[in-house]
Amino acid sequence: MLARTVAVITGASSGIGAMFARKLATQHDLLLIARRRDRLDALAAELTAQHRSVVNVLTADLCSETDLALVVARIACENNLTLLVNNAGFGSEGLFWQSDLQTQDRMHRLHITATLRLSHAALRNLVPRNTGGLINVASIAAFVRRAGTVGYAATKAWMTAFTEGLYLDLKSIQSEVKVQALCPGFTKTEFHDTISVKRHKLAPPFLYLRPEYVVEKSLQGFASGKLFVVPGWRYRALVSLISKLPTPLRLTIESAGSTRPSTR
Repeated sequence: MLARTVAVITGASSGIGAMFARKLATQHDLLLIARRRDRLDALAAELTAQHRSVVNVLTADLCSETDLALVVARIACENNLTLLVNNAGFGSEGLFWQSDLQTQDRMHRLHITATLRLSHAALRNLVPRNTGGLINVASIAAFVRRAGTVGYAATKAWMTAFTEGLYLDLKSIQSEVKVQALCPGFTKTEFHDTISVKRHKLAPPFLYLRPEYVVEKSLQGFASGKLFVVPGWRYRALVSLISKLPTPLRLTIESAGSTRPSTR
């Protein structure tokens, strides 16, 4: 029997990352990466029992140079790699100059440096075989910014621009390798709990998406080669509208909101 292809998921211990693992385990073996070993082990046991897939776990802090290098090496030598999901991320709140600089630095290293290096390793693996691809989990904050989210919005905007650039590179050589920037809005995960923010203070319940829905839309879009996936018609309408407005009007709308944390 042929070995199954392998999907690698960062930030896999909860939320969108864990949901990607649950959806992908039906067809692929998995490599789950996160900092919380107990969460990874529990998820691996669950998926192995349900799908008989091979689920390996790797405890790593992708803000650490040592850990990041280990993950890069693991991806580079994974012979059956078919998909990398760059999902690891976090947000913060507060005015930039008042925020903790170390937190801002970690955010940039995680969202930008880790995404850059893991994507490079994955594409060096996938492009010669002309198969598979990667999904970069960004946010609608890449398109709609507001006070108090400078680092998050900037790094997520970088992720969307980076993914678009990869798409153009791959298209230029007529590669079958796919890339996607997944840009969810408010989603019911631990994201806001981590930064001690109450969800109901950010948006009404109907604006919150289920992780299952976000991942389903992502995988559907990936199968069809869709570059940008914005789950939910309300969020698609918002992104479409805001991107067409003159800059002064867009800034007026973005300035209207109070200081709030990031959306994902």
